[in-house]
Amino acid sequence: MSKSKRVQVAFTESQWKLLEKFRGEFGDGDADIVRNIVLAWLSEKSFISTSAKNKG
Repeated sequence: MSKSKRVQVAFTESQWKLLEKFRGEFGDGDADIVRNIVLAWLSEKSFISTSAKNKG
């Protein structure tokens, strides 16, 4: 993996309970779950493909 950036985020207890439901489906670690949810959302909204097209 290339150079990475760390960010700190805070979730309410109810938000975290919701994220916990994705454990195993979006990853096993906390960072994996949050990262994969963000990437899935970006992909769904076409931000990833638009960004790739603009770079090319």
